[in-house]
Amino acid sequence: MTKLRASDGAILGVFTVGSAPEAMTFDGESIWVSNNNSGTVSQLRASDGETRGTFTVGTLPNGIGFDGANVWVANSGSNSVTRIRVGLLGTGPRLQTFPVGNVPVNGVAFDGANVWVTNLGSGTVSKL
Repeated sequence: MTKLRASDGAILGVFTVGSAPEAMTFDGESIWVSNNNSGTVSQLRASDGETRGTFTVGTLPNGIGFDGANVWVANSGSNSVTRIRVGLLGTGPRLQTFPVGNVPVNGVAFDGANVWVTNLGSGTVSKL
């Protein structure tokens, strides 16, 4: 993963995450990256790129979003969405997985009350 300065595109750092990083979201403190081939999500401190954790989720994670308290990951290979409750460092996140339609992909959105996920394989949208 590469951190760039917005004003001129200068490279500020290159950081290691899992295999085939697919998507990312920001929670106000950390950058969360879905690692498609690893079946994991990496949490990096935004200020300096320090790895804060790597968490196992479903198969082929790609789409990822933040709702103000949780990171949501669409697992396209296991037709599920994993919720990672963002907690205090050292306490570890709490993970919960929900079934959704076939092949959930990049569309993960929060509307203030619900999380919405697009399901490419079934041509549907799931509301969580």
